Amino acid sequence: MEIPFLMPLVLSLLLFSNGICQSLAARPPVVNIGSILQLNSTTGGVSEVAIHAALEDINSDPTVLNGTTLNVLMKDASCLDGFLGMVQALQFMETDAIAIIGPQCSTIAHIISFVANELRVPMMSFASDATLSSIQFPFFVRTAPSDLYQMAAVAEVVDYNHWKIVTAVYIDDDYGRNGIAALDDALTAKRCKISYKVGFPANAKNSDLINLLVSVSYMESRVIILHTGAATGLRLFSMANRLNMMGNGYVWIATDWLSAYLDSNSSVPADIIYGMQGVLTLRPHTPNSKMKSNLISKWSSLSKKYNHSDLRLSYYGVYVYDSVWAVAHALDAFFNDGGRISFSNDSRLRDATGGTLHLEAMSIFDMGNKLLEKIRKVNFTGVSGKVQFDASGDLIHPAYDIINVLGNGMRTIGFWSNYSGLLSTVPPEDLYSKPPNTSLANQRLYDVIWPGETSQRPRGWVFPSNAKELKIGVPNRFSFKEFVTKDNVTGSMKGYCIDVFTQALALLPYPVTYKFVPFGRGTENPHYDKLVQMIESNEFDGAIGDIAITMNRTVIADFTQPFIETGLVILSPVKKHITTSWAFLQPFTLEMWCITGVFFLVVGVVVWVLEHRINDEFRGSPRQQMITIFWFSFSTLFFAHRENTMSTLGRGVLLIWLFVVLIIQSSYTASLTSILTVQQLDTSIRGIDDLKNSDDPVGFQVGSFAQEYMVKELNISRSRLRPLGSPQEYAEALKLGPKKGGVMAIVDERPYVELFLSSYCKIAVAGSDFTSRGWGFAFPRDSPLQVDLSTAILSLSENGELQRIHDKWLKTGECATDSNEFIDSNQLRLESFWGLFLICAVACILALLIYFGIMLRKYLRHEPKKSLRRFISFVDDKEPPKNRKKRSQSLPASSTNSLAALDVERPARPVRSGSVVDIEG
Repeated sequence: MEIPFLMPLVLSLLLFSNGICQSLAARPPVVNIGSILQLNSTTGGVSEVAIHAALEDINSDPTVLNGTTLNVLMKDASCLDGFLGMVQALQFMETDAIAIIGPQCSTIAHIISFVANELRVPMMSFASDATLSSIQFPFFVRTAPSDLYQMAAVAEVVDYNHWKIVTAVYIDDDYGRNGIAALDDALTAKRCKISYKVGFPANAKNSDLINLLVSVSYMESRVIILHTGAATGLRLFSMANRLNMMGNGYVWIATDWLSAYLDSNSSVPADIIYGMQGVLTLRPHTPNSKMKSNLISKWSSLSKKYNHSDLRLSYYGVYVYDSVWAVAHALDAFFNDGGRISFSNDSRLRDATGGTLHLEAMSIFDMGNKLLEKIRKVNFTGVSGKVQFDASGDLIHPAYDIINVLGNGMRTIGFWSNYSGLLSTVPPEDLYSKPPNTSLANQRLYDVIWPGETSQRPRGWVFPSNAKELKIGVPNRFSFKEFVTKDNVTGSMKGYCIDVFTQALALLPYPVTYKFVPFGRGTENPHYDKLVQMIESNEFDGAIGDIAITMNRTVIADFTQPFIETGLVILSPVKKHITTSWAFLQPFTLEMWCITGVFFLVVGVVVWVLEHRINDEFRGSPRQQMITIFWFSFSTLFFAHRENTMSTLGRGVLLIWLFVVLIIQSSYTASLTSILTVQQLDTSIRGIDDLKNSDDPVGFQVGSFAQEYMVKELNISRSRLRPLGSPQEYAEALKLGPKKGGVMAIVDERPYVELFLSSYCKIAVAGSDFTSRGWGFAFPRDSPLQVDLSTAILSLSENGELQRIHDKWLKTGECATDSNEFIDSNQLRLESFWGLFLICAVACILALLIYFGIMLRKYLRHEPKKSLRRFISFVDDKEPPKNRKKRSQSLPASSTNSLAALDVERPARPVRSGSVVDIEG
């Protein structure tokens, strides 16, 4: 009776264990993780040893998983055969593994990421493809730096060395293409670019690689970025060495595949290491630590144990080791949080008609989301440093070592860290405790030995040997042909600008094939803005001539160093001053003379008012007092006044007036000296303000930027501007003047003006240059030719050749000196002295107000009857002797004696009717 009762229970247990849902204990004795690697590759071999090393350390420490053993199931998946590798990886996904270490190949990682998402199995991959994102693939966990950061470091090295264009050579798969796309973005942010891209298949033949390198050697750039795997990368270096592409002038930057190969292989053949001397490469930075030293010390025995005795620890091994530890830490937290390991079959993997796709063995990890969450939250210090993921799923603080291949090994020349985004010789871990310093001035690398065993930094580009002939646009001028023009007999271009260009080209260390293409019909000056725009539209490969460097032109083209300084100036007709017998009146304007004379009289009157009541020298008959006022006023001009001032107010006014007289006298003397000794010119235009404030027409040269400058910058109406095409038109327009259909002035660049003035002497420059510019040669943006020609122009300037060319074409005649004379009248104007006059006027007014205030108070105190007539009489009367005695005691003895003498000599003055004070005392 017990058997029928137990049979259903047994059957149910068997069905449950073998049915759709399989369940294990919360902390099972063994947990499986998977690993998808190409075991016969250098990276795969190092990763295999690192996985076993991590498992040994984890399983030997019972505190990590509390008795649970972590086991690895490995699958060998080929990276060379993408289809076979994908099938092998898919077969492996049938195993019930809670996490996958790998794959190492980006191509397989893309495919397996879709499967991992469906099966909810976290995939701890060190594939660096930047397009593998945790947003698209939530179960993809990148445990090594992304190529986004590596390419940012490469771009920083390129920019640090002032290279603008590079050639990219890459393996044509997901890893190669996406890596170069990231490089292109990083270079663009630095205003650099990839000028030539060339890819090759993983199974490329030697002949294909040689043809590839030959095509690269024909290109302009000599900075070559090599983004591939170790197998094809080493073949390329060997072939490049045979093609003499590893010598002077070349720059090779290999991505981290090269450092991984050199780090991993204990013995690199001499011919291989010799073929890559001077190459730069990158390595993900892992700080030195005791944990890292311990792993390195036992690596030799581990590699022998697992049949990879020829391999050393590389950064791949470091990241794989920490990946296994990250799974262990996350798994422990998973179990502590009540996580259980169970797998369920997915009914979607069966055909709708009932047939099988043979994928029913794949199982979904039921609590995979929870384990993924624990992995994202791990935070521990591993062999690679701090193991922690940011919000985007990447490891925090990605950094790279910058390495120079030298001799039999490698030398670290600096570091790049995403923390600062800059290159530095300071290890990145030393920067994390400080605020990030993003100043470019702090960038530094140690010296590099470049290919060809030279320490001199390569220029990074050459003129390509298969380059087409450059089309150089040259303005075909109608006027001022000394600068550039077309020879009507030979059809060639000649002139000052042509000679500067050809002499600069002669200094370049490489040949440049070019032809001049005239721009313009030659019947009028062409428009230079259109010439520069034709460079942007690729109609011209460059433009030379008298091309002014303006802001709107620099937006669409790059200019060389200016070969001549220039600026806008004003041309205006002038007349010479003729010295006459009345030249002594010329230093002051009429207004200045009048105001000065008025102030002489005003000051004389004010001092008389302040002094005549107490100072006998300012008293007497009306005629005598008028004479005293005039004499005293104008005698101060020579500081020859003999009248003493007794009042404090009078002395204050006189002191200020004498200071004003001193300034006026000195200025007059200087101006008169200049008038009598220097030839003077006169013009109605004194500067740019006169042009802006006038309504008269203004001339400009056809094709010049002066027209737009006056309209946009000076706000001069376009209707006032008159185009002029030749020096003859300049002279005629200025001669006629604005009243007869000409112009009041002409605005043009100084080189043209100097040449014009050598023939037309009755015209001169008014004022000084009001812009500061130069002429340069224009080329497309980021053109290397612009940089080298700028250096050549500086050399021409330093060795005197530039001046010799200038003298050959632009040497001026007799009138050239007039062009250096700036027209500005030497007459002294009231505007220059109004401050002094204002001070003097205020002093006079204040003195009078104070004086009359004092008089009014005395009048009100002593006069019983009040009237205006009596007040005037009171002010005019002489001060009583008692008050005078008090004043005389305060004066020096000489002044008192003189006053006494005057009292004796002067006749007595009768007392006026109604006066309350006896004048004679």
